[in-house]
Amino acid sequence: MKKEKILISGNEAIGEGAIQAGCFFYAGYPITPQNELTAYMAKRMLQEKRVFIQAESEISAINMVLGASAAGFRAMTSSSSPGISLKQEGLSYLAGCQLPAVIVNIMRAGPGLGNIFPAQSDYFQATKGGGHGDYYCIVLAPFSVQEAFDFMFFAFDLADKYRNPVMILGDGFLGQMVEPLTVKFQIPNSKYQIIKKDWALTGCKKRAPNIIKSFYLKQKELEKFNLLLQKKYKTIKRRETRWQEIDVEDARIILVAYGTMARIAKGVVRKLREKGKKIGLIRPITLWPFPQKAFLKNPKARYLVLEMSYGQMVEDVKLALEGDKNVEFLGRAGGGIPTEEEIIRRVK
Repeated sequence: MKKEKILISGNEAIGEGAIQAGCFFYAGYPITPQNELTAYMAKRMLQEKRVFIQAESEISAINMVLGASAAGFRAMTSSSSPGISLKQEGLSYLAGCQLPAVIVNIMRAGPGLGNIFPAQSDYFQATKGGGHGDYYCIVLAPFSVQEAFDFMFFAFDLADKYRNPVMILGDGFLGQMVEPLTVKFQIPNSKYQIIKKDWALTGCKKRAPNIIKSFYLKQKELEKFNLLLQKKYKTIKRRETRWQEIDVEDARIILVAYGTMARIAKGVVRKLREKGKKIGLIRPITLWPFPQKAFLKNPKARYLVLEMSYGQMVEDVKLALEGDKNVEFLGRAGGGIPTEEEIIRRVK
């Protein structure tokens, strides 16, 4: 396997990771702060002789992804907050049709059109379904350019494994920051193959017809299908929960943060540990399924949840701890970001 170290932005790393993971079809529509990803895919997908489409709208893009996925291809789209809102109906259809796809949200500040500064205020939308019906997307939260690249392999594999949409939840900082990246080139152009999926709509001259749908006219049929989905979601919760722990064993105070906020929280932990303070960090990597088990190891600690929002993930932390007695919150939104100094003052 060829390896190469390059300097690259988070948006571009996501694009290269998707290509190396076998993404064959990308459809997107420009919106800041993820435009570099769309631009990168426009260039690289052509080089790899794969399919890039700049759709006429976000709604068109997500439905093109649905069609490509139904035909058996690894398919992807990306956008930023209000653009992801427009894709919600298509996300529900993907989940209802049990189709794998990867959706990237490089969050910006809201609500409404908001501004182009980074935020984490799409957590509810990503982890609680977002569209209509009882469904979930698997949600991954990278906190570095390297993870932005690496998680694309993970995302496509999970999508195919469970026939379910997977969302990469980043923010404007992650998308725009530039860091060294170790790229692992493992899918040469000449050997790229369409991934074989026995359920895909590939023509049925030599097999029985496949049917992909989310429409069940009879109540009992739809309920039976929903129960099948719930069984799958329980399996995902049991098998695919991931998180990172830093210095939590003896911690009296544990910070909880994901993505960009986890980078800041990690610096706080290092500085306060150097001063002898017993402080740690829990970083959820899967936002859905949420890593509830991470909060059972140190039940006597106090928790400070840090978000670039006015409090969304904090609700899942309280659920994990079965109450809010030991949970406090510090957050800013609209592009505001809690600083190390603010966090240290709150800890003290």
